[in-house]
Amino acid sequence: MLEIHQFPCLEDNYGILVHDPESGETTTIDTPDADAILAACAAKGWRLTQIWNTHWHPDHAGGNAPLKEKTGCLITGPAEVSRIGMAPDRVVVEGDGVHLGEAQAAVIDVGGHTLGHIAYYIAKENVGFVGDSLFALGCGRMFEGEPKQFWTSLSKLAALPDDTTLYCAHEYTASNAKFALSVDPDNAALQTRAEEIKRLRAANKPTVPMVLAEEKRTNPFLRAPILKARLGMADAPDHEAFARIREMKDNFR
Repeated sequence: MLEIHQFPCLEDNYGILVHDPESGETTTIDTPDADAILAACAAKGWRLTQIWNTHWHPDHAGGNAPLKEKTGCLITGPAEVSRIGMAPDRVVVEGDGVHLGEAQAAVIDVGGHTLGHIAYYIAKENVGFVGDSLFALGCGRMFEGEPKQFWTSLSKLAALPDDTTLYCAHEYTASNAKFALSVDPDNAALQTRAEEIKRLRAANKPTVPMVLAEEKRTNPFLRAPILKARLGMADAPDHEAFARIREMKDNFR
């Protein structure tokens, strides 16, 4: 089995290392902080051999150059990563596979937060790395994509097995829970989860990773079709309800 090590870095990012004990290979999911990633590798006794980028934003690909220089690691990611100065060694699109030792990750196009955003899903381990496409109780801002595109992306993630463990890139869950309760206040599962999130954060514990089934029960963005009537959009397409919820979140205080 692969070993996964998650650690906080920057203001609210998570660094994520994935290690294959058989081959000795280690990849970092994105590169938010090169020094923190190298320190985490050293603490674990792992050698960094790969980078798997999800999208081009600097808190996800900004550490590529120094990590490449210091380790010679192979950089895999979407073509858009070249926007911050270093193109991936291997550009991947949906349908491609990426290997860490014998473990294979499927690349999924989850554009919407950025146009070229991708996720990595390792079926054998039942784990996905989703960057900023989906958060615990939230999703990324729609900086570049369109509602129908982003809704299609989230629907792909929702179609994975319910017991899939998902690693996202930020600790946003407490604020996401407040918004979720504002648009889905009668959701008993959400109410229970919000209380658990309060306990975890009060103890300075992470709320990430999350399990897909719980997201489908409580994440308002994945529940857009269920929330349409409450939004006065009962006859609207699902992606329009999603867009309304995204707009409400953007303006939520």
